[in-house]
Amino acid sequence: MQTINQGKLSKMSEFTEKFDATGLNCPLPILRSKKVLTSMNSGEVLYVISTDSGSVKDFDAFCRQTGNELLESTESDGKYHYYIKKT
Repeated sequence: MQTINQGKLSKMSEFTEKFDATGLNCPLPILRSKKVLTSMNSGEVLYVISTDSGSVKDFDAFCRQTGNELLESTESDGKYHYYIKKT
């Protein structure tokens, strides 16, 4: 497992919603994650799984632009895992 951005989670299982974007290519992982985040409350955490290698830069930029907090970003066996805290 490669850590891309070791975040602020004490346990990787701490999340409110999960979105599996496996098999989706840009821009779908971001667009669909944004839709899920819209239905969430401030402070809740979205866990996203993606197989799109471009999603690393995409989720980083998405969080910077939207003000949501990218708590953690890791890669393991070709899957990218993101924990995003809605602000």
